[in-house]
Amino acid sequence: MKCQKLVRDKIPEIIKSQGREPIIRILDQQEYKTELEKKLDEEVSEYHSSKEIEELADILEVVYALCEADGYAKEELEQVCQRKHEVRGGFAGKIFLEEN
Repeated sequence: MKCQKLVRDKIPEIIKSQGREPIIRILDQQEYKTELEKKLDEEVSEYHSSKEIEELADILEVVYALCEADGYAKEELEQVCQRKHEVRGGFAGKIFLEEN
């Protein structure tokens, strides 16, 4: 069965445990970043369809991988997020800007 997509690290092992032999290759850094961006779109689309928390977890996993692929630590991303939250706020207020 053709898949042609980036998968989580343990997926080949899971496929083998089901008696099948996965055909894989390791991506170079540029391909990896491109495929992570595609994966992000895929996971966001899946969340839009299902609204399940598992899809939000998948989105976070991809975001963390993109962060690391760009040379940043997960903790650095979280610090930037916190700093932006402190300066600009979050979205809890449900504010919709009509005009400015």
